[in-house]
Amino acid sequence: MKDGKKIPALGFGTWNLTGDISQKMVEKALELGYTHIDTAESYGNESQIGEAIKEYDRSNLFITSKVSPSNLHYEDVLSSCESSLKRLGTSYLDLYLIHWPNEAISLRETLWAMKKLQEKGLVKSIGVSNFGINQLKIAVAVSEAPICVNQVEFHPWLYKKELLEFSKEKDILLTASAPLARTRVLQDELIQKLAKKYDKTPAQITLRWEFQKGVVTIPKTSSEDHLEDNFQLFDWKLDPEDVEKIDNIQKTERCYELNFKAEWAV
Repeated sequence: MKDGKKIPALGFGTWNLTGDISQKMVEKALELGYTHIDTAESYGNESQIGEAIKEYDRSNLFITSKVSPSNLHYEDVLSSCESSLKRLGTSYLDLYLIHWPNEAISLRETLWAMKKLQEKGLVKSIGVSNFGINQLKIAVAVSEAPICVNQVEFHPWLYKKELLEFSKEKDILLTASAPLARTRVLQDELIQKLAKKYDKTPAQITLRWEFQKGVVTIPKTSSEDHLEDNFQLFDWKLDPEDVEKIDNIQKTERCYELNFKAEWAV
C-alpha cells in the first residue's frame, strides 16, 4: 500500500453475515488460508469475528473495519474505533475506512481523527469507502496521513475504469466490494462462456479478472464450497484478450451506491 504496508489481494467479506453463521464462515475462511477479513461497525458481526480470530496469531491476520457515516465527528471516530477493537478482541486494526462519505461533517475533521488513531497505534493504515473521484481528491488533499485504500462496488457490470486509473495514479488501492454483484454477474453470458473455456466457476473468472485489474477483492459467501472455490485464484491467469472482453461488457448494473446526500447528510 501507499504507506509501505502490505494487504492480501484476496479477503473474505462479511457484509450481511451475522450471528453464528458469521463466526462459522470466518473460522472456515481462516482454516482454508484466508488471512484478510473485512467487516464494519454497521455489519453487527465484529464480536463473532473476534471469537473466530482469537486463537490465531494476530500478526498473521489483516483485519479491516469501517466507521459509519453518522459517526464521523472527531470524538465519534475515536469512540467507534475503540468499540470495534473491543468487539473484535484486538488491540489494533490493519485498515480503518470511512464507510460512506457524509457531506454534513468535515472530512478534514474525520481524517484528523483517523491520523490520531494511527498515532495511538490503534490503526495501522487508513482509507475510505464509496468515494468517487472528486471526493477522493479532497480526501487526499486534506489528509495528513496517506489514504491507502478506496473500497467501492466494482465488478464486470460496474467497471469503474476512470476511478481505477485515478487511484493507480495516486497510488491508492481499489478494493472491490460486491465483487460478484451479489452473484448477479455470474449469469453473464460472457462470464459463463469463459468459465467453460478455463474450466473454472463464473465466480473464479470474475474474481481473477479483478486481480488482473490490480484490484483487491473481498467476496462474501455463506457457502463453504464457494468459499473454497473463491480461494483458488493464484495459479492461473486469464488471457489478455479475455480480460479485454470482460472490460468491454456493455451491461451496467449497481448493487448499491446510496444517494448519500439524501441518506447520510442529516
